[in-house]
Amino acid sequence: MLGTLYLIPNTLGQAENAPSDSLTYVIPPHVLTTTASLDYFVAENAKSTRAFLKLVSASFPLTKTLQEIQIAELNVNTPSSALPSLLAPLLDGKDAGLVSEAGVPAVADPGANLVRMAHTKGIVVKPLVGPSSILLAIMAGGLNGQSFAFNGYLPTDSSQRIKRIKELENRSQKEKQTQSFIETPYRNGTLLEALASTCQPNTLISIATDLTLASESIKTKSAAQWKADLGSGKTPNFHKKPTVFSLLSE
Repeated sequence: MLGTLYLIPNTLGQAENAPSDSLTYVIPPHVLTTTASLDYFVAENAKSTRAFLKLVSASFPLTKTLQEIQIAELNVNTPSSALPSLLAPLLDGKDAGLVSEAGVPAVADPGANLVRMAHTKGIVVKPLVGPSSILLAIMAGGLNGQSFAFNGYLPTDSSQRIKRIKELENRSQKEKQTQSFIETPYRNGTLLEALASTCQPNTLISIATDLTLASESIKTKSAAQWKADLGSGKTPNFHKKPTVFSLLSE
């Protein structure tokens, strides 16, 4: 009998001095119970996953000690040739948990390749409920939630970034579709400046930062309003903080 691949949601970040039961505010108890029952995980980073499991253990005792739990890494540097070995324990009947660095696995996450291979092997894939920064940003931004696209990272080169922003704005206007994307947190300011100066004045731009945390901030304004704010020195408090950007051109 084959094992089951559980897609384990992680938090979107942990505040300093967070209470031991803080996980239950964003992840349902039954999900944490399932997580605590597993002793094999595939994760982006073993160290941070052990820290996550330590938080889980504060309220839900682990089946095995942290030292006994096996964590195999799967990240952007993992070659596709390594995927079969990651699934080998499941083919032998062991259940496993796939964990992302933040939020839900396999969405804007290298775990998608493992999930695809699991399906080809006949392994049951079970997604568990948890926070998705992309969906939370769409929910709270007030843009078009009926039709939206997530576009990952935009180019770091300034000219290519501007070109890409114009492409996304044109697509948004043509298809009435919200376009969402992210940036490396220390470049959030640079991206907002590019959006405010490149987009049409009436294009709506939503910025969702530190979702689910006490420092959460979600603001939607027109490109003209963001440009005016930046011109007067009113920069959002989002430097080095995980942020989802969305735009809608009508």
